[in-house]
Amino acid sequence: MSSAVIPIWLSARSLGRQQLAAARLLRTKLRLERQNSLLQSTLENIGEGLSVFDGRGRLIAWNSRFCELLDLPADLGTDATLHDILMLQAVRGDFGEGEPEGEVARRLDLFYRDVPTIKERITPAGRLLQIRRRAMPNGAVVSVYSDVTDIKASERKLIEARSQAELANRAKGDFLANMSHELRTPLNAIIGFSEVISNELFGPILNEKYLEYITDIHASSLHLLSIINDVLDMSKIEAGKVELAKELVPIQSLIREVMRMVHERAQSRDIELTSQMSEQEVDIWADERSMKQIFLNLLSNAIKFSREGGTVCVRAIADRSDVAVFEIEDHGIGMNEEEQERALQPFGQAQPATTRTYGGTGLGLPITKGLVEAHGGTLTITSRAGVGTTVRIVLPKELKRVASASL
Repeated sequence: MSSAVIPIWLSARSLGRQQLAAARLLRTKLRLERQNSLLQSTLENIGEGLSVFDGRGRLIAWNSRFCELLDLPADLGTDATLHDILMLQAVRGDFGEGEPEGEVARRLDLFYRDVPTIKERITPAGRLLQIRRRAMPNGAVVSVYSDVTDIKASERKLIEARSQAELANRAKGDFLANMSHELRTPLNAIIGFSEVISNELFGPILNEKYLEYITDIHASSLHLLSIINDVLDMSKIEAGKVELAKELVPIQSLIREVMRMVHERAQSRDIELTSQMSEQEVDIWADERSMKQIFLNLLSNAIKFSREGGTVCVRAIADRSDVAVFEIEDHGIGMNEEEQERALQPFGQAQPATTRTYGGTGLGLPITKGLVEAHGGTLTITSRAGVGTTVRIVLPKELKRVASASL
């Protein structure tokens, strides 16, 4: 090989390496530019202001929202520092009327020490900013700025609305308590006197029509008193002021007693009342009056919405050590899913025509559900329109211990 050829070959080889290195350098540069472009695009589109200051107070990353929220020049460059930005804000009065140099020094000292932190401050434009600040592993600090003016305004309105609703609810409770007294006093007189007259205690009523009228007055007064009691019970349940006594209740005996109470009503419509319960008594700790009201409401509803000649059945389907489970089943008009949901709402009966056809206030089921839940139990409904309804009650045998009888 000629000695003159070697330098040429070496030069060509060296040139090839330089070109390869330049190409690699160009690819790296383009990749970094794409990554920087993607990062900046991400920062610009996060919707919140963002800034990153390194450990020496130099601004190394930010977005335009940061400048907008803090009312900073849009052309901030990489030579901007934390000191410069704080001084700009201090001089124009963003931090109050204090001496700018002292205020800047204080804030510079806190900036790196008081992290992580969440702060709020009012901008000169009257907007409320929330600032979340965290330290990064390399000593830098990242800050996120959010305009929470509208959110805080909504929160205040919500608090005010809740406060007004609570005041209205208390006013309603006070009104119902006062009205119950005002209505019950004359009603009790009407009920008492009409009963005396209808029983002809002070002598016979010669005109049969008068006797019929006074009997209707007595029945209507009792019905009105029942409605008033329902409204008051519903009000107490909604306010969470149901008062429960804690006593051992033989629940199956109580159910049989309630069945005797509604027997005449069922018999008048040729409806058969049946029960499927164990011979052994089931005792639960509960409020006896409330338990009686629960089963009286459910059995009355089952009879009311059954067809003449139908059957209503009460059964105990489980007797566990912790709970007692009962079902009341009828084969009456039933309900679809939408009607079931409406029936559990105060004053909401399953169908608009139900009130006209069957009467009632639509409070029976909501009151019953509220009383069951006040005992720590659950009430569920399974129903099909035109087929019938089954109401299941799960009652804990031990009423939760509370400081007083008020739950």
